[in-house]
Amino acid sequence: MTHPVAVEHEYEPIPGLPEILPEGERIVWQGRPESQPFARNAMKTRWLLGYFGILIVWAIIASLYDGRSAGSIVFSVAVLGLMGAVLLGLCELYAWGVKKTTLYTITNRRIVLRIGVALSLTLNIPFRQIMAVNRIGFADGTGTLTVQLKGDQRFAWMILWPHVRPWRFAQPEPALRCIGDLDAATQALLTHLSDHSAATTTERPPRATAPHQELAVG
Repeated sequence: MTHPVAVEHEYEPIPGLPEILPEGERIVWQGRPESQPFARNAMKTRWLLGYFGILIVWAIIASLYDGRSAGSIVFSVAVLGLMGAVLLGLCELYAWGVKKTTLYTITNRRIVLRIGVALSLTLNIPFRQIMAVNRIGFADGTGTLTVQLKGDQRFAWMILWPHVRPWRFAQPEPALRCIGDLDAATQALLTHLSDHSAATTTERPPRATAPHQELAVG
């Protein structure tokens, strides 16, 4: 089953939303990724820094072993350092672009993700399609909320990236990544998931009436 995916236009009647909310629906939380945590956790800039550090150390050791001149060693280190700096700079720039163009919205009926640096899209995830929510906290106080969808609900992984839980290719999980007010987002989502579930208990099988209870805190 496909999900509503809208191509974003220049004009938004409400920030983060492509249209006016229906009667009875309201925004309960909005937020966006923090650029530095996003660069570290989504773009893996620390891993890239470590990788280039190892390359530089290896280049120095190999050059000394081969008896190369000091000037040649400095040149090799400078080239590797420049390559690493450019790559890390591009990752940081992309993280900044993600922060500027992304807006996550939780209403009392759904989650809306306005994502995309080059091509902006709006993805809707109604509460009835959510099976579980996973919370991942980071040491800097930011964190990520990922949404596990029911079996017949699915987005393409490439459409979601980088707003998707890593390494879940077969069943991609949309993610609100590296948000600063993680506690507020979690509380808003679980409270209204609970309200939605309680309101539809008579219309659903018992096993699907309380998706918020499957929250895993990591």
